[in-house]
Amino acid sequence: MIKETEQYVKDFHQGDTSGHDYSHIERVRKMALLLGEQEGADLFIVEMAALLHDTVDDKLTDEVTAWSKLENFFEKIELNVEQREAIKHILKYMSFKGGKNISKLESIEGKVVQDADRLDAIGAIGIARTFMFAGRFGDMMYNPAIPPRDLETADYREKTHAINHFYEKLFKLKDLMNTESGKKIAADRHRFMEQFIDQFKTEWHS
Repeated sequence: MIKETEQYVKDFHQGDTSGHDYSHIERVRKMALLLGEQEGADLFIVEMAALLHDTVDDKLTDEVTAWSKLENFFEKIELNVEQREAIKHILKYMSFKGGKNISKLESIEGKVVQDADRLDAIGAIGIARTFMFAGRFGDMMYNPAIPPRDLETADYREKTHAINHFYEKLFKLKDLMNTESGKKIAADRHRFMEQFIDQFKTEWHS
């Protein structure tokens, strides 16, 4: 099942230039398995959810079609109903969604996969992925005249610039981690991002 899922995911992410390529999936998978082992999670559910987590993301695909394809794939590999529901719950609620999905995950499996995905969104790789994503979807690098938005009231899909993404989402992730191990890793990566933004703004305004 894992091998077939790997191929399904590789096909989905082939050619991605938004920072959601298969190397991102592999990093999330590795981190999720590490956290999952420490937290006593079901590692099969963790690995499957980590592999599949972006295949139904509406940033990357048509969500309705993607869920239908995923259901057909589950049928093909003969995944049992309990496993399907566990994985689907994680995929449905792990995304940040402008801060609207913060506390909806119930399983420890979901929490470790969410932590792993969020860890790949911060730190050095998170910075690189932020600018890849902005370029892919036509956002500017920076415009000091456009302040960060309050995503509880604004549409988080509206056009903005890459630096705003740090204030609107990435700087918040450290305090949203679910696991103690995840919190420790996030703290280091958070500090690196703060240093980067300070240096970026110094150079921009010099």
